[in-house]
Amino acid sequence: MKTLGHWLASPVRRSTAAALAGALPVLAFPGPALWWWAYVALVPWLLLVRGAPTARRAAYDGWWGGFGFMLGMHHWLLPNLHVFTFVLAALLGALWAPWGLLVRRLLGGTPSRRGVGAALVMLPSGWLLAELVRSWEGLGGPWGMLGASQWQVEQALRLASVGGVWLLSFLVVAVNVAVAVLVAVRRARVPAVAGLVVTAAATSAVWVWSPRPDVDDRVRIAVVQPGVVAGPDSGERRFDREERLTRRLAGQDVDLVVWGESSVGFDLRDRPDLADRLASMSRATGAAILVNVDARRSDKPGIYKSSVLVGPDGPTGDRYDKMRLVPFGEYVPARSLLGWATSVGEAAGEDRRRGTGQVVMDAGEGLRIGPMVCFESAFPDMSRHLAEDGADVLLAQSSTSTFQQSWAPAQHASLAALRAAETGRPMVHATLTGTSAVYGPAGTRAGPWLGTDTEGARVYDVPLAHGTTPYVRFGDWPAHAALLVLAAWWAAQGVRAVRFRRPAAEPPAPPARTVRASGARPGR
Repeated sequence: MKTLGHWLASPVRRSTAAALAGALPVLAFPGPALWWWAYVALVPWLLLVRGAPTARRAAYDGWWGGFGFMLGMHHWLLPNLHVFTFVLAALLGALWAPWGLLVRRLLGGTPSRRGVGAALVMLPSGWLLAELVRSWEGLGGPWGMLGASQWQVEQALRLASVGGVWLLSFLVVAVNVAVAVLVAVRRARVPAVAGLVVTAAATSAVWVWSPRPDVDDRVRIAVVQPGVVAGPDSGERRFDREERLTRRLAGQDVDLVVWGESSVGFDLRDRPDLADRLASMSRATGAAILVNVDARRSDKPGIYKSSVLVGPDGPTGDRYDKMRLVPFGEYVPARSLLGWATSVGEAAGEDRRRGTGQVVMDAGEGLRIGPMVCFESAFPDMSRHLAEDGADVLLAQSSTSTFQQSWAPAQHASLAALRAAETGRPMVHATLTGTSAVYGPAGTRAGPWLGTDTEGARVYDVPLAHGTTPYVRFGDWPAHAALLVLAAWWAAQGVRAVRFRRPAAEPPAPPARTVRASGARPGR
């Protein structure tokens, strides 16, 4: 019977195994949401890469594993982007090729105890480097960062307030590395266990030390979710349904009403009748209404997605234009080169326009809100900057109606828990069709989710907290520290290689001696 090594000798089978191993961590995210699985999900991938026969094969194993991870995280795009989903997964998966080289370098063969100790720091740092690069908006943004799988674990959310989702990703990878060593490298089990103990002690100390949000007030925020509205005149019919749901909030003492992304499909300057109806709703409920206008603007060229605050007298003038657009969904990167994507999938036929800066709005009674639109809630820096600018409540207006029957809505809603925990500010995730969710300043749920099968308006008692978390104060320091660690390690490797290649210096030759004749005297 052939051994596993013989079976993996085929490049095709080995690449398939790497892709499947790389996809395993996806089960830790919603929908399955098996958060504990994240701490062992990388082990098969690590074991495969460390056994690669050559460095080139290790890079391929890293690439194929990254391809599987990215395809698994974005599989719900397949009905819309079709074959281009595989292209994107292959492009992003290449970010893990250097990580594969690093795994083989540190864990290949029979690693020393020192090598295992280095791996417990270097491999999580290498993973953070891949996450940092793919967090760039042009590469799709930070959707599916490994640490985001811990969104429902209270202890992990406390760590996020110190180092953001970056610290959680580092922790998860470090535990996976230690488990892989315990499984495969018997002689190095002591440093692996020591690494687990140190990790547990450090995270426990951070958990105890990290400040807890000090709740000092509460506000009542209503989320209006109209559900799926499709077909002819869907914009008008959706507005009618949102109006009906909003008017039911009259007399419920709400402080703010939030509608989802693209909840208004017309520029309010072109449709003063809609602006008047919104102002009437604001008077009826006694609260400002935050809508999201997805339309061609009358005051400047192009289509914008904009958060617009409407009060009892109409639009207040507070407006936020979405800055970070969804690649292919709202614009096509390098359209002259990749425009063919519109012919094989549902890519944007016209690029949306970008806003120029974030905005904190005054919603009345001293309540300051920081809006984001759609997948901007995946970017930790955006919510961090809003907290720095004085937002009391973070808001994300989303839709995800295209992906109703997939894992995407729940994955998107879970991100708000991390943003709340990182900033110490409550966060409201309001959608057109679900999943809508609200989280308190510690990242824990402030009420039930509104699922994709729900149409209605729900009022949430949202706790407010002030103060500054370590993450807001110091930013993405785990990612920056990872870069420094990697740079220092590679520099040390370079110095060591130079010393190894330098020829040993020859010992100095002894001074030559002359033989003198007996009785001879030196000349003058």
